[in-house]
Amino acid sequence: MSTVHAHTVLIVAAILFVLGLAGVLTRKNIIFMLISIEIMLNAAGLAFVAAGARWQQADGQIMYLFILAMAAAEVSVALALVLQIQHQHKTLDVEQLTALKD
Repeated sequence: MSTVHAHTVLIVAAILFVLGLAGVLTRKNIIFMLISIEIMLNAAGLAFVAAGARWQQADGQIMYLFILAMAAAEVSVALALVLQIQHQHKTLDVEQLTALKD
């Protein structure tokens, strides 16, 4: 069984983070933006696990558990806000919501 080097996993985590950041910056739908934020959080968790495995410590896995808890809380609050926005404004397009502000 071959082992994967830590720098390879960190490169994958960096690519995932950049893809999530690009999704947040380019998408107009709030749901897709939330999914992109989840991708960024998972990339950070992957980096923590890779660093913990590199130094043979459980710290990376513990940090990943904290990231999962934070992501669950973020999703629950964000989806409640999304439902409220959809109910009030009948749209999830960020540009239309900012136009409503003016």
